[in-house]
Amino acid sequence: GGIQEEICEEVLGVLQRSPLRPSQAVWCELPSRVLLVLTSQRGVQMYEADGSTMVFWHALDVPEQPAAHSVFARGIAAAGGRFICVGTSFGAVLVFDIPPKGTNVTLSEVLEQHRDPITDIAAEQGRDGAGDLVTADDSGTLCLWSSGEEFTLLGKIPGCGSSCSSVVLWNGTVAAGYGNGQIRLWEAGSGRIRAQVSAHARWIYALDLAPLTGKLLSGAEDSFVHVWKLSRNPDTDDIEIQHCHAECVTDTQVCGARFCDPAGDTFAVTGYDLSEILCYGPA
Repeated sequence: GGIQEEICEEVLGVLQRSPLRPSQAVWCELPSRVLLVLTSQRGVQMYEADGSTMVFWHALDVPEQPAAHSVFARGIAAAGGRFICVGTSFGAVLVFDIPPKGTNVTLSEVLEQHRDPITDIAAEQGRDGAGDLVTADDSGTLCLWSSGEEFTLLGKIPGCGSSCSSVVLWNGTVAAGYGNGQIRLWEAGSGRIRAQVSAHARWIYALDLAPLTGKLLSGAEDSFVHVWKLSRNPDTDDIEIQHCHAECVTDTQVCGARFCDPAGDTFAVTGYDLSEILCYGPA
């Protein structure tokens, strides 16, 4: 409705005014508040949900000697009811403690288990102690965490020779998209692989999940967007993945794809050098 449109225009204004050229923008939903979190080569910015007020700014430490690799923040997720986690090019994950209101945000912990730049972070609310946070890096390594006053490493899944570009978490299942076009499904508690599918011909850039239905959206450099359905077999407890739908975005390397509703009936797609967002839904 009109209120949503006003908020989107306000947020668009924040993105356009920012001198930092944000690389990522995510609304992080915590029980007490919603914050808009931006990452860039300079650091992390947090705003009120409508983009009206900056709540917090965290600058990344830039080395005095120019490094071979650029410095940036990437990967954003709300976790554990009061934390927002942000990944960095150093392989560290910054854990920010968010107060119910106000600007007294603090850096409460730094998770240092990755050796390569963080690519994505996913979290699942309400699964305390059961592996409710997963972090991914450029080497394809995944780390499984339990969030809390102190974050606990539950397990590490080594890389398979291809970067993990995107990761989502659903009902204790980790779905990860890789540079070789594969989607792999893992058990968040044990780190066991449960399924894998050659989903795309080229690099997967985006995964998203519809929490109400278990639908999985994947977008890649091969111009295709696929919709999958995740389910758990009640007899064998196996995790199953089924293909539901495909769209070809002609002459476009898809770099962003998101569901627009919790059931996954509609989704939006964008690509490199594409100045518009394409929306798809039931005919």
